[in-house]
Amino acid sequence: MTIRLTLSLRVVSYPAKDLFMKPKVLIAVLASALLAAPLFAGALTLEVADPNFNPDARAKHAVVMVRTTACNSPEKTSVIATAEGLVAGKRQTIPLQVIALSAPGVFAVTRQWPREGVWTVRFVATNPDYKNYATGVVVPMRDGVYNAAAAKHFYHVPTDDEVSSVLKQATVE
Repeated sequence: MTIRLTLSLRVVSYPAKDLFMKPKVLIAVLASALLAAPLFAGALTLEVADPNFNPDARAKHAVVMVRTTACNSPEKTSVIATAEGLVAGKRQTIPLQVIALSAPGVFAVTRQWPREGVWTVRFVATNPDYKNYATGVVVPMRDGVYNAAAAKHFYHVPTDDEVSSVLKQATVE
């Protein structure tokens, strides 16, 4: 038995090509691209990182680490962190001591919360070069180990409701 497969291609005129040939449309598209570029270039965000791959963090017994992506003055960035947990059905918040590591814009925390319950770490970063802007990430923790895949990133200070949502998801997992 022989199976024969035939592939045929058809060249079709794409009307969008004609659309972009009109000067007003082309100018509008280029202008919007140029105006949107500063929104993404040099943005202050937080990335969750593995402290096991950073000798400085490992030496300080860090359980989770964050890096800022600030292009402007990462050394001016400050980070605060809180452990947010549910213990016996009761919500708890514990301020954490944040360790500024040797590389500018890299921070870590050690475990400073009880072993009981379900916990997340809420990080919030600010930088005076970004005026009143703050960014955050909420990182679920299980038995003192962070879950980067389940971390939720925010382009503002994470609200209590947003933290509760991450905690609720962590209790399901």
